[in-house]
Amino acid sequence: MKRSTQRILTTHVGSLPRPDDLRALILKKQQGESVDERAFAGRVKSAVAEVVKRQGEAGIDIMADGEMGRIGFIPYVNERLAGIEPSKTAESANYWGTSREYQAFPEFYAWAAGMPGTAGQTGRTRWVCTGPVSYKGMAPLQQDIATLKAALAGVRHEEAFMPAVSPANLLNWDRNEHYKSEEEYLYALADALSVEYRAIIDAGLVLQVDDPLLASYYVMHPEASVEDCRKWAMTRVDALNHALRGLPEDKIRYHTCYSINIGPRVHDMELKHIVDIMLRINAGAYSFEAGNPRHEHEWQVWEGLKLPEGKSLIPGVITHSSNIVEHPEVIAQRIARFASAVGKENVIAGADCGFASFAATCEVHPSVVWVKLAALADGARLASRELWK
Repeated sequence: MKRSTQRILTTHVGSLPRPDDLRALILKKQQGESVDERAFAGRVKSAVAEVVKRQGEAGIDIMADGEMGRIGFIPYVNERLAGIEPSKTAESANYWGTSREYQAFPEFYAWAAGMPGTAGQTGRTRWVCTGPVSYKGMAPLQQDIATLKAALAGVRHEEAFMPAVSPANLLNWDRNEHYKSEEEYLYALADALSVEYRAIIDAGLVLQVDDPLLASYYVMHPEASVEDCRKWAMTRVDALNHALRGLPEDKIRYHTCYSINIGPRVHDMELKHIVDIMLRINAGAYSFEAGNPRHEHEWQVWEGLKLPEGKSLIPGVITHSSNIVEHPEVIAQRIARFASAVGKENVIAGADCGFASFAATCEVHPSVVWVKLAALADGARLASRELWK
């Protein structure tokens, strides 16, 4: 991975708003309706070209395809795995409905229930593991890689990354009806996903592992103590490292966050309770929330830690949890704090989370997303001017 050796580099977390017509096609496919696959592939290709160009115009250095062809950052992979199929019974799961936030603020979530994109309104069809899990999705993966590389041609950029889901998040999404234990299922998913991880790196892209659940498990499980969550996280990190075995750390970035939720957010696990476990992950860079006001103060955690040699941080300096556009000077100040704690060369300016983690939900309006990304680049330029005086 590139490092901020001459200036602060900029990136984001991966998902960006899909164009309306493409989002409609994605939802039709998700609902089992017939779609012209050639036309769909062509629209994904043109959408990726558009979104890469817009990233360049906004000043983003380390780009992605915006997950243009994916229904979401987790379920995209289900069609690439043998042994996983949609549930034969009609069922859905509310990701937030039993969380600490819902229990503490039922009036807020009742009031917000009609707002598009509100957390808890992304009811999802369940997928089920019914047999041995293996990876069968090399063709669509290679198509995604080729589409991104074609879009990057002629666009100024430092490098590109491609997100892939973590074993823990996929296990949480897909119910097990085949393996004898949760651990056996977790490691089967890790082995299957490792095929995708390696292919992304072999293609010359940076792999980003998306793992929001590491940080958000606590808020999702009111019955669990901080120590319970730490024990849970340790087992999941072991499985992720199993999936990453043999892969170069300097081509891997890891992302965790507190999920999509423009809500009170008073029950997020504090970074100090999870940071040591996160740093056990075999990655070269770590992406996490730091622009959200609930977590902005946590840059101080890094003053008391020694960042391992050769590692980088990708703190969020803009947030997905507000339509307010951060001022470039605020962004520059956030960057400067991290630079003072871990060294400017070890900081890449990023976002808290993706802006459209699921095709049907985008809590920040698409028109605002691009202004936020431009502000991110402006803030990085201001910070660089001061840090490289």
